[in-house]
Amino acid sequence: LEHPRMFAERTKEVAPFLAMEVMERGMAMSRNGVDVVQLGVGEPDFDAPPAAVEAAIASLRAGETHYTDSRGLHSLREAIAQECLVRRGVAVDPEQVLVTSGTSPAILLCLNLLVAPGDEVVLATPHYPCYPNMIAACGGRPVFVPTGPEDGFIIDVAKVRAAVTPRTKAIFLASPANPTGAVQPRDVVEALAELGVPILSDEIYDGLTYDGAQVTSPLGFNEDTYVLDGFSKRYAMTGFRLGYLIGPKRAIRPLQSMSQSFFISTSQFVQEAGLAALAAGAGHVEMMRKEYALRRRALIDGLREMGLSIPIDPPGAFYALVDMRHLERDSLTLCFDLLEHAHVALGPGRDFGEIAEGFVRFSFATSRPQIAEALRRLAIALPALAP
Repeated sequence: LEHPRMFAERTKEVAPFLAMEVMERGMAMSRNGVDVVQLGVGEPDFDAPPAAVEAAIASLRAGETHYTDSRGLHSLREAIAQECLVRRGVAVDPEQVLVTSGTSPAILLCLNLLVAPGDEVVLATPHYPCYPNMIAACGGRPVFVPTGPEDGFIIDVAKVRAAVTPRTKAIFLASPANPTGAVQPRDVVEALAELGVPILSDEIYDGLTYDGAQVTSPLGFNEDTYVLDGFSKRYAMTGFRLGYLIGPKRAIRPLQSMSQSFFISTSQFVQEAGLAALAAGAGHVEMMRKEYALRRRALIDGLREMGLSIPIDPPGAFYALVDMRHLERDSLTLCFDLLEHAHVALGPGRDFGEIAEGFVRFSFATSRPQIAEALRRLAIALPALAP
């Protein structure tokens, strides 16, 4: 479609989120009575921790429906700092924490702080679709460093080093990663931290790991690290829209100023839910992690039985990026075909960068019966789509 002249040119750089496009078409089919299995989006099917729900209700009943400090409740920032020490082994001051309405605003704040028009941000690809869009919205340019399935999508630090230029203002690191589930080894994280470039470390899937995989945060190695985290994935609190960033002390004041202007503050009752999740949600998280491990096994084994290639079991998050290039059609067309013929919604590889074209992302964030049904339908539909 032609770009309307009255719209800002930079909006042309913000592409649609294709996994959402497939999901939304599947939702429309469901409204018309079609039974669609949704394996395309990262939406945990668990309820939030009961303590978090009760805390939100109690807060609303207590009339806590007003503005808070733009940085977040001090008690929540203290709890996040304490969790950082326990989970990452790094001590941070609560004054380094800024609470946001979801993790996406935290990413936007950091990019607006660091990136001017024409600046560059280096990121491994396949990548989360929204990273390049957010970089472009700030006038920046994403620079992609390819990774591959053969070694579990581990980042080649030499390629990152070669991609860094005087215009590089940040390196994006996601571990565990979306869409690959990759967990970067400690030596890779340390080497990236030594490059002397600010690191935007998306740790939203930390805590969701399998087979003994260990997540390393660059926070302890690089003082210019900005940790981006939240409650959506680890605590199944997507609808609460609660995230946070941990940044260098010198960066918090300008980040706070932007947050005041862009977002005012995060809802207090949501922050109270976050406090309760940190205090009482560990058992809930571990229950979910164990169930995800079983779902991962069911999905991966089922796909391999169909002859699909998944060289390494994804060690983190709740995704598998599967090579479907043998079907000889672009990934978006393939996902719409599978939605139409198998009534299974999946994530087009194109969403996650050019390198992932021909691949499809499967999410195992839904129940084992739903995964089993999706596998049954795909086993019937895929042979019919073969060239």
